[in-house]
Amino acid sequence: MTVRNLEKVDFGKGLVPAVVQDAETNQVLMLAYVNGEALDRMLEEGRTWFYSRSRRKLWNKGETSGNYQNLVSIDADCDGDALLLRVIPEGPACHTGAVSCFFTNIFEREGG
Repeated sequence: MTVRNLEKVDFGKGLVPAVVQDAETNQVLMLAYVNGEALDRMLEEGRTWFYSRSRRKLWNKGETSGNYQNLVSIDADCDGDALLLRVIPEGPACHTGAVSCFFTNIFEREGG
C-alpha cells in the first residue's frame, strides 16, 4: 500500500464529499462525507469510513449490515475538495438493499 499526497485533501470546511465507485464495474455506488479522522481510519483498515452529518459521528460502511467496502484506491479531485473511493463491495451499498444508491431516474434524454 502506498499513501501519498494527503496534504492535497482540503478539509478547510471539515468535510469533503466522497463518491464511492465499484472498482470492477465502475458503477457509482454512493456519496458520503469524509473528515480527516475517517480518512485516517480508511488508510489504517482498508475499508470505507465516513462521517455521518445527521448522527454527527464516524461510521464504518457495513458495521451493521455486513456490506463492507474494501478500498482499492482513493483519488482527490483537482481542487482537493472531493474524493473518489474505488472499492470492492461485499454487498449492496444502499440501505434499501439496492446495489447502488443511485436508482431514481430524474431525467433521461430521448434517443440519447
